[in-house]
Amino acid sequence: MKKIVMKVSMNCRKCQTKALKIAATVEGVSSVALGEEKDRVVVIGDRVDAFKLAKNLRKKFQAADILTVAEVK
Repeated sequence: MKKIVMKVSMNCRKCQTKALKIAATVEGVSSVALGEEKDRVVVIGDRVDAFKLAKNLRKKFQAADILTVAEVK
């Protein structure tokens, strides 16, 4: 299982909802949540491709950066 934290420029509640929906559609994702800071998306899943996730988010939001990728026990 991997935990991926991404920084996405989201200005409103609607943008946050869209970002969560986009992240949930990527193959292998088991859970999606907003981070402690409102511009962070936290994705947990098995066999999740962080680059594919970033690419999908960049289609809607121009800025989507991968902050951390870590193994979860």
